Amino acid sequence: MSDTDASLKELIEFIAKALVDKPDEVHVEQVAGEQTIVLELRVAKDDLGKVIGKQGRTVKAMRALLSAASSKLKKRADLEILE
Repeated sequence: MSDTDASLKELIEFIAKALVDKPDEVHVEQVAGEQTIVLELRVAKDDLGKVIGKQGRTVKAMRALLSAASSKLKKRADLEILE
């Protein structure tokens, strides 16, 4: 994992920890392909709604930020929220 890939992971982790009540239970796993990076976000069950937001607005905003940051690195990144 390069420093730039780690910065994407840190970005999502930082945003998620700011949103939830239990920041200790925020875990971000990274699955890297050649051109695509998949970030898997796990949070406490109680905090799932906070991360997704009303009608998915919060997670959509997180994906937009991730997309902007990854395009600067000339890679494609995707965010998945796991239960």
